[in-house]
Amino acid sequence: MHVSLTEKLDEYVREKVASGLYNNASEVIREALRLKIAAEAADDVKLQRLRDAMDAGLQQAGRAEFANYSLKKSLSRLRSDK
Repeated sequence: MHVSLTEKLDEYVREKVASGLYNNASEVIREALRLKIAAEAADDVKLQRLRDAMDAGLQQAGRAEFANYSLKKSLSRLRSDK
């Protein structure tokens, strides 16, 4: 596999290798991809939680159940479930 990098990214990879943190450019790229995959997975979980909360809210709205609704409480709960 051949990968083309911008000049800025190429310089970044070379700096990481030169710093001694990585043995070669492949290690830098693999680590970057692992981090990207983890970030996307975390985003998927957050998005699903948001969708679930929206579905629950829409169901409550459909039943006209607003007595226990608290936007601040709901947003706080979503943020704490990171």
